[in-house]
Amino acid sequence: MTTPTERLFPGRHFISTVLELLETKTAMSGTMARRYLQRAAMAGIIAGVVYVANFAVVAAFDSVEVGGGSLAPLGKILGAFIFGWALVFIYYSRSELLTSNMMIVSIGAYHHRTSPGRVLRILGLCFLGNTLGGLLVAVLLRFSSLTSGATGEQMGLAVEHKLAYVSDGAAGWGDLFVRAVLCNLMINLAMLLVYNGLIKDDLTKSLVMVVAVFLFAMMGLEHSVANTVLFLQVGLAEGLHAGLAAANVGITLVGNFVGGGLLIGLYYAYVNDDGSRLAPDGER
Repeated sequence: MTTPTERLFPGRHFISTVLELLETKTAMSGTMARRYLQRAAMAGIIAGVVYVANFAVVAAFDSVEVGGGSLAPLGKILGAFIFGWALVFIYYSRSELLTSNMMIVSIGAYHHRTSPGRVLRILGLCFLGNTLGGLLVAVLLRFSSLTSGATGEQMGLAVEHKLAYVSDGAAGWGDLFVRAVLCNLMINLAMLLVYNGLIKDDLTKSLVMVVAVFLFAMMGLEHSVANTVLFLQVGLAEGLHAGLAAANVGITLVGNFVGGGLLIGLYYAYVNDDGSRLAPDGER
């Protein structure tokens, strides 16, 4: 039977779960920074491999002609569905992904469970680890034929499209920012459903995460880690404009933080704040 407080603030379980996760991440990024980096690197590795799979599917269907046209739209749908499983693999392997951590540290900051320095340390180490994992995949791909041919062409086209947001000026920057906001809004909405205690079975949790990533991939939303991984893969193979790539990632990082950290993290921290600040036992 639920209490009046639980009925008024049904998301308190979600907030408590996130604050427990924050304690683990704070400890690991402090005294076990090397292992935290390794967990973050695994997320970058997973994202890098599954992203290539997405482009391979798109390329495969684009090469099939039916009735005078290609099956590229079907390939985009199936590729996005496959890419959706990256978040599932990251979650169940207990890897560390920057964009979901944006929500966690924001909730922790609202409840005074962390400091600006710790927030920067968690996010900075996580992004570094994600990037190193993506770089490892990029180096491996550089010495293979996995991204040659049509797959590499699709990846190159995607990079051109992403860099064009920056080179198009203010209108492109705004477009990129909005896409980044909506991207991490969807990612952390999925994590909200995973952490809130209402979904009990792993299959439903997995489907929630797959659908969230599927939507951002299909809509062309912008994810800072995915973009970083893609730029590394194409940059090592073919080269690219490093300045435009860095600007893309910078704008996307800010947009991702607004979408996941503010619109999900701070919003749900506030609407589920019953005044107790969810302090640990003995500190209320």
